[in-house]
Amino acid sequence: MSNNSVLNIKPLGFPWQTSDPFLFCAYHNDTFPAGNEQLGPAASLAGRSIGQDFNPNQEWRMYHGQTVPGFPAHPHVGFETVTIVTKGLVDHADSLGAAGRFGNGDVQWMTAGKGVQHSEMFPLLNRDGGNQLELFQIWLNLPRASKKVEPHFAMLWSDQVPHYQAEDAQGNAISVKIISGRLGDLEAPVVSPNSWAADPENQVNIWTIELAPGAEWTIPAGDPALKRDLHYYRGDQLQVDGQAVRSQHTIQLKAGEATTLINGSEPSFMLFLQGRPIDEPVVQHGPFVGNSQGDIQQAFRNYQQDQFGGWPWSRADQTHGPDRGRFAKYADGKVVEK
Repeated sequence: MSNNSVLNIKPLGFPWQTSDPFLFCAYHNDTFPAGNEQLGPAASLAGRSIGQDFNPNQEWRMYHGQTVPGFPAHPHVGFETVTIVTKGLVDHADSLGAAGRFGNGDVQWMTAGKGVQHSEMFPLLNRDGGNQLELFQIWLNLPRASKKVEPHFAMLWSDQVPHYQAEDAQGNAISVKIISGRLGDLEAPVVSPNSWAADPENQVNIWTIELAPGAEWTIPAGDPALKRDLHYYRGDQLQVDGQAVRSQHTIQLKAGEATTLINGSEPSFMLFLQGRPIDEPVVQHGPFVGNSQGDIQQAFRNYQQDQFGGWPWSRADQTHGPDRGRFAKYADGKVVEK
C-alpha cells in the first residue's frame, strides 16, 4: 500500500498548528482534583504561576484563572471559536449577556465578528473526587466580508451531533462524530449563519474519530482544492496509507485522495479538520484577527472605546453555581435547559 495521500507529518505542539481556513486548535486535557466551595481545586496552588499557569508537565493547570481554572473575560475579533468538550464542563458568559454551562459531548460555536468579550471557566463541581476536563478549541477564520458581522453565540448539544458508527470487516468499531460538515448521509446542522462553514461549497468538516484496536477505515476522497489535517493525539500507532505514525502528530493529507487508516493495538483518537482555504492575508495579534495591521489597530481602538459592550457580570471569571445543570441563555433572553 502506498502513502500517496500523505503530504507531511509533524509533531503536535501547543497549540496545534492547522491549515487555512483554521487558525489553530488548543487542546486541553486536565485531571483536576476534587473541587472546593468556590468551584476551584481543593488543593494547594503553591508554586504555580497563577494567572499564567500553562505548565505542560502538570496534571492540571489553572490557565488564566486565579480561583477557578479557565479563561476570565477577554476579547475576540474577526474569527470564530468552536469548542468541543468531550469530558467535564465549561461555564460561558459574554458581553452580549449570553451565558451557558456545557460539556460532556456538547459544542459551543461563537462568532466574534466585529468584537465580543467572553469568559470560559472550568467549574470543578465534584467535591468527592476528581474532575476530568478534555476539550478542543478550534479557531476558525472569517473571510474579509464577514470580519465585522454581529457577534453570535450558539450551541450544538451532544444529542444534536451526528454520530457515524460502523464496524470493519473484522468487527472492529469505528466512531466518528460530525461537528461540522458531512460524512455519507450524515450532516451536522449549521449553527452559525455567518461562518465560513455555513456555505456547503466550503466543505468545512470538523470530526472527532475513534478507532478500536486493529480497526481499518478509509476517509473518503474530497475536492482536491481543500486542505486536510488529521491530528492524532492519543493512541499507540496508526498506519496512514501504509505509513506508520505515532500519536502526538499531525498528518497533512491530499484532500483529493482517499486515506486508509489501520489502527494499532490500542484505541486511537483523532481530530479531522478540512475546509476550502479562505486564501486571504491573516494578521493576528493575540485574540484579534484581521487582514491587515490597520484592522488590528482599529480593533484595539474599538475595544478601548466601548469594551465591545462592556461586561454585564459581577465577576470576570463568572461561574453559574454548584447546582446548575447544562443550559444556554442567549442574548435575546431565550433559555434552553438540558
